[in-house]
Amino acid sequence: MGLPLVIQKYSGIKRIIYATYYSWKGLVHGFINESAFRQEVVLAFVLVPVANWLDVSNIERLLMICVVFMVMIVELLNTAIEAAIDRIGVEYHELSGVAKDTASAAVLLSVAICIFVWVSIVFIN
Repeated sequence: MGLPLVIQKYSGIKRIIYATYYSWKGLVHGFINESAFRQEVVLAFVLVPVANWLDVSNIERLLMICVVFMVMIVELLNTAIEAAIDRIGVEYHELSGVAKDTASAAVLLSVAICIFVWVSIVFIN
């Protein structure tokens, strides 16, 4: 039996620095390896300036920008779930399928909410 794994725990500013570094790694991985995330980033580069350009209230603008970022957040969580499932094994298991399908459904719902908010504010307002 091998030695126990020791996980280094940081606190204070060092923890913040490492957390920022790992978060950056996750963003880079998502951008390089996930085409859906790249598409959402490109869309954010278009929609955020559009939201700032539109004649809407500050709260509407904030909501429009937040739902765009929500889609990217859910996409990253979907990627994390898929990676964890794939780490467990590549053979088919019903629960692995449920986890991946449910994460994918979360992305779909976040996109639907984003579309609903944008259409409601831009065209119905």
